[in-house]
Amino acid sequence: MEIRVLRYFLTVAREGSITGAANFLHVTQPTLSRQLKDLEQELGKKLFIRSSHSIILTDEGLLLRKRAEEIVDMVDKLEAEFSSMEETIRGDVYIGGGETDAMKQIARVVKDLQLSYPNIRYHLYSGNEDDVTERLDMGLLDFGILIEPADLSKYNYMNIPAKDVWGVVMRKDSPLSFKDAIQAVDLLNVPLICSRQAIKQTFSKNEFADWFGEDFDKLNVVTTYNLAYNAAIMVEEGIGYAITLDKIVNTSSDSNLCFRPLEPRLESGLNIVWKKHKVFSAAADMFSKEIQAKFSM
Repeated sequence: MEIRVLRYFLTVAREGSITGAANFLHVTQPTLSRQLKDLEQELGKKLFIRSSHSIILTDEGLLLRKRAEEIVDMVDKLEAEFSSMEETIRGDVYIGGGETDAMKQIARVVKDLQLSYPNIRYHLYSGNEDDVTERLDMGLLDFGILIEPADLSKYNYMNIPAKDVWGVVMRKDSPLSFKDAIQAVDLLNVPLICSRQAIKQTFSKNEFADWFGEDFDKLNVVTTYNLAYNAAIMVEEGIGYAITLDKIVNTSSDSNLCFRPLEPRLESGLNIVWKKHKVFSAAADMFSKEIQAKFSM
């Protein structure tokens, strides 16, 4: 299976038609159709349902699309790393993490490095813990930012000198908005929008569940989310109250939303992690040294 053919396949999947993909790739339609037919024969699976004007991916085609994107991303990353092996440090650093105000700490490291190494580029990937660790384990990310508690057994890590504060985002006209802080009893009889991190039961310790206590299973969770921007939209539309971290949703004076911290106060630490025995590119190695120097102060 050739990388070139996988790129052809991804273009067809993106464009939704052989004609559009052929025009984009500057190849003839018969050539592209033959390549796709050979790919289906090689895999022994039908990848497309063809109509007169468009194509639809089969279940097998959807799976191949996901895997092909991962493979092509990895090849692009590898090529970029080798092209950066020059006397002048240049290249790409891939960082994944959830929404957190602690990203300011990473931004400050990037800003300092830019002064000495302006040819390093940074690529940020947003996702929850499962998304980030999956991409870390596959080598698609160099570093991940994980909110505690998290399973760090597979990684080297450093503590980020910041804390995230948990609370509730709600409409300013909500009954609970008049409180200075939110207690567990306030949440028992209202619809909740919870991050999957907040209700995750994978590890022995769940800070939010521990904070809430024995009535945790009685919560009325109507929606879960992994990115707070979408949760904020649900709150604005009156779906419920969002359990989230401070400073990642717009609650300024011109917003319809407000944030109230939990009481007693609940904070989560953060770690920046990378795979054990990871062989970094020159750019990622420089970033690693910089964060270790900054965060160990």
